[in-house]
Amino acid sequence: MIQDGEALDICPVTLAQAKDFVRQHHRHHSAPAGHRVSLGVQTQDGVLRGVAILGRPVARAWDDGSTMEVTRVATDGTKNACSALYGAAWRAAKALGYRRLITYTQNGESGASLRGAGWQVIGQRKARPGWDTPARRREGHGNDQVARTAWEAAA
Repeated sequence: MIQDGEALDICPVTLAQAKDFVRQHHRHHSAPAGHRVSLGVQTQDGVLRGVAILGRPVARAWDDGSTMEVTRVATDGTKNACSALYGAAWRAAKALGYRRLITYTQNGESGASLRGAGWQVIGQRKARPGWDTPARRREGHGNDQVARTAWEAAA
């Protein structure tokens, strides 16, 4: 177990490693299909404690070529791991030339890690009935009917 105050380091991870970690540790989502970049956070002795997966924005309106979305963050509960990943995600996105980084939290999630990393709420999204439409049939993913909060990394 990590000791209180032990340093965490940001590290590169492959999409396969990130997906595996998400499968093991994420509370309510499966791993996304793809990514632009994935990051990890590890202890000094190299034990992976969390991952962040960044990709194209899910909402077409925000897929403008200069915006990236944090599509998943998962940790094993290590203190400050989420905030470290959100901060590193914004630094990585900026280094790659992106001007905006967004993410969402579900209704009932506090957003403490996002606030700790300097992110700001930019809007509320009402619960939607799901992604299934007559024009494009889709199965639910277990998170339909959930309101969300949209966040943006501070510039």
